[in-house]
Amino acid sequence: FTYLFGDSSLIVHFLQWLGYRLKPFVQTGVNFGTEVMHANPSLSAVGSGTMVADGLHLVNDEVSSTSFRVSRVAIGPHNFVGNDVTYPAGGRTGDNVLLGTKVLVPIDGKIREGVGLLGSPCFEIPRSVERDMRFDHLRTGEALRRGLAAKNRCDLQTIGIFLVTRWLGVFLFALFYLAAVELYELLPHGLNAVLFALSVVGTPVFLCGVQRCIVALHPTQPTICSVYHPDFWWAERIWKVHPIHYLHAFDGTPFKNLLWRLMGVQLGRRTFDDGAHISEPTLTAIGDESVLNYRSKIQCHSQEDGTFKCDRTMVGAGCTIGVGAFVLYGVTMGEGSMLAADSFLMKGEDVPRGARWGGNPAMEM
Repeated sequence: FTYLFGDSSLIVHFLQWLGYRLKPFVQTGVNFGTEVMHANPSLSAVGSGTMVADGLHLVNDEVSSTSFRVSRVAIGPHNFVGNDVTYPAGGRTGDNVLLGTKVLVPIDGKIREGVGLLGSPCFEIPRSVERDMRFDHLRTGEALRRGLAAKNRCDLQTIGIFLVTRWLGVFLFALFYLAAVELYELLPHGLNAVLFALSVVGTPVFLCGVQRCIVALHPTQPTICSVYHPDFWWAERIWKVHPIHYLHAFDGTPFKNLLWRLMGVQLGRRTFDDGAHISEPTLTAIGDESVLNYRSKIQCHSQEDGTFKCDRTMVGAGCTIGVGAFVLYGVTMGEGSMLAADSFLMKGEDVPRGARWGGNPAMEM
C-alpha cells in the first residue's frame, strides 16, 4: 500500500493508521515516497514538516544469536530525507537536517541540527542552497492550498491509472494461463507452450507499453521546478506505473534489455542487467557491453525541499555499475569506467574514460 499511496497526500493517513507517530503533520502532498520500511510502525515517529524520498528504512530492531531488542526511532521536524537512507534507533540528528542519499546516519557525538549530512561516513554540508529556495513562496499560504489541491486531483487520477493497469495486467496473466490449461488437450503442444509463455511475458510487455504511452503524452525533459508544477506530477505518474517489480523476473536475461528498450532506454548491444532499476528510461543512455549489477540504480532526478530537478544520464560503452551502486542525474560515465559496489555517484559528475570510482560520495580510487 505504500507503493499505491506514496507520493500523495494519502500516504500520511495510511502510515498513521499503521501506527506511525506523525502528529502534528504538515500536509505537503510529498511527505513520503513509495518505499517506506520499518520493523515496528508503533515505534516509528517522523516530525512535522519533514519530507521523505524513496527507500527510507527505519531500523527498530536489533537481533543477536540469543535475543532481540526493539527501540523507538524518531526523525526530527523540518528534515529532508534523501533516497535509500537507513535510519537507526538513536540516530543523532535533530531539527532541520538534510540527510543526503545513502548517508550513514551518525549514532554518536553531538546532535546535528540546521545542517546537511552527506556520505558514509557522513560529513556536514549546507542545509540548503539558494537554487532550492526559489520555490519557497509556493509552500505557504494560498499558493500552497491551490497547488496542493491541484496535485491531489492529479494524484487521484494517477492512483486510478495504476489500479486499472495493474488489474488489466493480472487479467492478461489469468487469460493466457487459464486458456492454456483449458485448451491443453485441444491444441497442439506448441501452441500450449506459447500460451504458457505469454502468461509470463504478456503482463510485463503490456505494462511497459503503458509506461511508454504515458511518457508519450507528457515527455520527461530536463527541468527544475516546484513539486506543485504539472511537470513533477507527470514524473510521479511515470514512477507510479513503472513496472520494475515485473521486470525483475527477467534479471540476468537478454529479455530485460528488450523491455528496457520498449520503455525508451537507449540501450547498447550485449548489455548485462542483473537487477538494475532505471527510474527515467527516456533520459538514460547506456553503451554497448556494459554491466548493471544487482540492485544498482540509475536515477535521473532528485527532489529536495519541494524543488524537483531532472536531467539526463549517460553511461558509456563497456562500463560497470557495481552491486547496490547509485547513479544520480546529470552524470556521464566515460567508456570502460567502473563504479564500485554500494557507491553513490553524485549529480553532475563526469567519470573519465577507463577510470575506477568508488565510495560515498564516489571519487577516483
